[in-house]
Amino acid sequence: MATGMRIDLTNQFLIAMPGMVDETFVGTVVYLCEHNEKGALGLVINKPIDIKLRNLFEKVELSLDRQELAEQPVYFGGPVQTERGFVLHERLGEEGSHYNSTLSVPGGLEMTTSKDVLEAMSEGAGPKKVLITLGYSGWQPGQLEEEIGRNGWLTVDADPKVIFDTPIERRYDSALSLLGIDPRMLSQEAGHA
Repeated sequence: MATGMRIDLTNQFLIAMPGMVDETFVGTVVYLCEHNEKGALGLVINKPIDIKLRNLFEKVELSLDRQELAEQPVYFGGPVQTERGFVLHERLGEEGSHYNSTLSVPGGLEMTTSKDVLEAMSEGAGPKKVLITLGYSGWQPGQLEEEIGRNGWLTVDADPKVIFDTPIERRYDSALSLLGIDPRMLSQEAGHA
């Protein structure tokens, strides 16, 4: 990739190629919340961990009476700040959320890191569609572009349906299908025509 060329992958999926070297990201789909000159920040959307949302809410001394959410898994969002929660959710209303610490992603989603979003959910309000991770995935400036250049990732415009409405085990294939790719056609070798 030419130096100085700037790409913005905000609101895109990063889909790990089969030959992914970093074991942390093998078979993952990452939703990119932010990508700019300072680097990139994303959340893995298809690696559930052994914690349910109700357990997470109990840990922060909140109740979660919304059955449709209580049994949802918490996800491994990435290897950075794994003790912190990151809430990926639909934007509430035209003006967006009023939570203390929210990043609005162009395309209609938001990522909130403050406890007030959990408090709202605990009271039966807040976003209806959520994906909560512990940790996030981060890249230094130029690092992600370099990994993409080495065939580590495919990118495609994100579709919220893949995040919120697709069964976990089908999210990788569903993200690939947004590119028109059948997962069985992917080779582990970098291709050079």
